[in-house]
Amino acid sequence: MTGEVQHNAPRADVVVVGAGIVGLGAALAAVDRGRSVIVVERGAEISGATVRNFGHLCFTPQSGIARDYALTSREIWLRLARDAGFWIDDSGTLVVARHADELQLLRELAEQRAPRQDTDHVEVELLAAADIENLASLPAGSAVGGARLPRDLQVNPREAASAIRSYLELRGVEFRMRTSVGQIEGGRVHTSRGTIDTDLVVVAVNHDIDQLFPALAETHGVIRCGLDMMRVTADLRSPLGGPLLTGWSLIRYSAFTSTPASARVRARLTAERPDLAALDLNQMYTQLPDGSLIVGDSHWKGESIPPFQPEAASDAFLAEFTTLFGETPRVLERWQGVYATAPNEFLIEEVAPGVLVTVVTTGIGMTTGLGVAEHTVGGYLDARTIPTEKNSIMSNPIATTATSADPTATTLATPVVAIELVVLDMAGTTVVDDGIVERAFERAARRVGLDSYRPLDAALQYVRDTMGQSKIEVFRHLTDGDEAAAQTANREFE
Repeated sequence: MTGEVQHNAPRADVVVVGAGIVGLGAALAAVDRGRSVIVVERGAEISGATVRNFGHLCFTPQSGIARDYALTSREIWLRLARDAGFWIDDSGTLVVARHADELQLLRELAEQRAPRQDTDHVEVELLAAADIENLASLPAGSAVGGARLPRDLQVNPREAASAIRSYLELRGVEFRMRTSVGQIEGGRVHTSRGTIDTDLVVVAVNHDIDQLFPALAETHGVIRCGLDMMRVTADLRSPLGGPLLTGWSLIRYSAFTSTPASARVRARLTAERPDLAALDLNQMYTQLPDGSLIVGDSHWKGESIPPFQPEAASDAFLAEFTTLFGETPRVLERWQGVYATAPNEFLIEEVAPGVLVTVVTTGIGMTTGLGVAEHTVGGYLDARTIPTEKNSIMSNPIATTATSADPTATTLATPVVAIELVVLDMAGTTVVDDGIVERAFERAARRVGLDSYRPLDAALQYVRDTMGQSKIEVFRHLTDGDEAAAQTANREFE
């Protein structure tokens, strides 16, 4: 019982509450930095929003801080797919335009995201009508144009979550499943299986944040968003060339809605189909390796989500599928998803010394969650404090802690840490290193795919020629200015 005095409680450097994608990312960020980790999860398996989604990693459609998180997530997803051994598709996202205003929106986005220098990636490739119809298996004459977003990725969410957990276990992370958390305080987590002592608690429970910290959830307006989804099979003339978005998707994601044409698209769709607008539809499709397609999705919000799914939503999904593809789908599965939603996209606060809340409060958890964890949890462990918004890492202010003298005072709850080791970095002074620098570089290069930028032999020679210089600057040069890739390579090297 949690109320009992427990002597010699188990201990870990980091305790993560919740084994969804943000919790998995938090465990990864900690173990990457040599910390011991225990993940506490009330379910017998990972079964929440992390597995009840399209598996669509839509990086290009994000903007602002969500884009920062997304770009970091992209590198981590690619790394995990390689190291944990799960399927990932890099074909990019397809967007079909079935009206002139949708095509205009895509043109505006392509202009906004056009490469400004040689090292920039192409993020939006405009497609002719025949090309998008061919890539998306659509009837001839159904599109006026489209686009491909080549930086986006896709995974099978059910497979990926399980594989990441197994990979983390191999690296020493302990998962305590079927274990609930009743109370969290600085340095201690009280669970249904006893207490755990720790230096840092990461609370990554998504919409259940209102169960552990109800006042925090109410202050930030966190409620639940429910959605309907299904998996179907259909006789399409060819496989999809990637996840497929429609006009309804163009009025959801922030990069799309920032374009001047977005308002016109929204007004037209709402006027033409008020029934679909009432469902808050995001009409999109992803195809799994077995050929089946994930279809959805509707959205509704509240402090609680009724478990009863209206058949009208499913009927609309199936009817729109037939209209778009010209084929009648057969339903294999239906399910309901639930995730946290709030006015801001992220809730990140240190609510007490050593207690860090990390919640994605919108429907882009798979896209941004790993990046959120790397920036916030990794940043905390690196600096022993939460990174500041000035560095484009936080969307919300640092946690406020009240004092008896001034209950409204804002203070940074920074842990007090005794210094045990001081390291002097004397770059360029090493006389003999027995080849450790070159071996570390070669390992980092292989793990991040540096050979996609230049031959490894040439890169290694550059490292020798610049020995003693800042390694992050070396990696920035070798990755042609790709900051995310350079940071990832530098972490692997260190």
